[in-house]
Amino acid sequence: MSASRSRGPAGVWLIGARGSVATTVVAGCAAVTAGLQPPTGMVTETALFTGCDLPELPSLVFGGHDTLDCPLPKRAEELAAGGVLPPGLPAAVAAELAAADREIVPGGPLPDDDRDERQLIDAFAADIRDFTARRAPAGTVVVNVASTEPAADGDTLPPSSLYAVAALRAGCPYVNFTPSTGLHHPALTAAAAVSGLPYAGRDGKTGQTLLRSVLGPMFAQRALAVRAWSGTNLLGGGDGAALADPAAAAAKNAGKERVLTDTLGTPVQGQVHIDDVPALGDWKTAWDHIAFDGFLGTRMVLQTTWQGCDSALAAPLVLDLARLMLRAREAGLSGPLGELGFYFKDPVGEGTSALGEQYAALGRFAARLRARGESAVRGAGEAR
Repeated sequence: MSASRSRGPAGVWLIGARGSVATTVVAGCAAVTAGLQPPTGMVTETALFTGCDLPELPSLVFGGHDTLDCPLPKRAEELAAGGVLPPGLPAAVAAELAAADREIVPGGPLPDDDRDERQLIDAFAADIRDFTARRAPAGTVVVNVASTEPAADGDTLPPSSLYAVAALRAGCPYVNFTPSTGLHHPALTAAAAVSGLPYAGRDGKTGQTLLRSVLGPMFAQRALAVRAWSGTNLLGGGDGAALADPAAAAAKNAGKERVLTDTLGTPVQGQVHIDDVPALGDWKTAWDHIAFDGFLGTRMVLQTTWQGCDSALAAPLVLDLARLMLRAREAGLSGPLGELGFYFKDPVGEGTSALGEQYAALGRFAARLRARGESAVRGAGEAR
């Protein structure tokens, strides 16, 4: 939907580049570019972003870090067999998958890795700079789509934070699409502030919490008293295995709890339980039980069930965020982009957790990008 001037290829560097989400991002971008599939789920392809001069999908080139060695074409075949990708799509976009796979390099820390934090950061940043110099003259955005890690404990930087620092060192905007620490580590506050780069995150809002961010304001605005809100998630795949770790699950649930507290105005009883069910693969079922009081104390219940594929829900959002962050960097924006809270459970910066208000803020961000583009055009005209 957004017209774009010619600016050369732009890079999307994916942390967790051989995972389900990353594979769906690469395959999906190629499919939409070739006209094989519509851009369903991509907000940047709606009228909201007309005239924002976002990078076009055909201009995006992909690379990344991963500790796995399964080639992207093979991973795409597995996703197609599981119903995540359409039948025949891996073969149709095999060249694009192979091209991205050639740009994936080993991440870390690897088993028996004797590099310290500084050496790991330097190595990661060098990989990103090399990719940008060779493949992405219009710049690169780094997006973390790796599996959830436990919350950081102490001064040691977890892997997500090492990659985040590397992105800043390489001069790249950074997006944390996971609940992992990333730039949220206290030791990185100063580095993020002086980087002059835009960043956004964390934890992409794709399913259960998306629904909560709609229903929570409904109860508050209708003055209905929520007594308890409990939930259960059943999921498999790499994320299911990672979230079987109670510490990782706690990091994931923190964002879900923030949404309810922010939209209802007070904490409520109830917890979210996450169960690893390997047989479900990339498919997830999320169930919520909401107990609330109506007029005269009448007790009522609302139950919701969300069944979906995390990779297919996440991939269009990752493409949106990559385009928005690349354009924000080009427009000279820096710091935490709270206006992109629409995409996250636990967004950086200040702002509401209610989806409707977040969408309005996203619209204001689109207007901001349009204004920057118009100003640049006027400046170029005056210079001539």
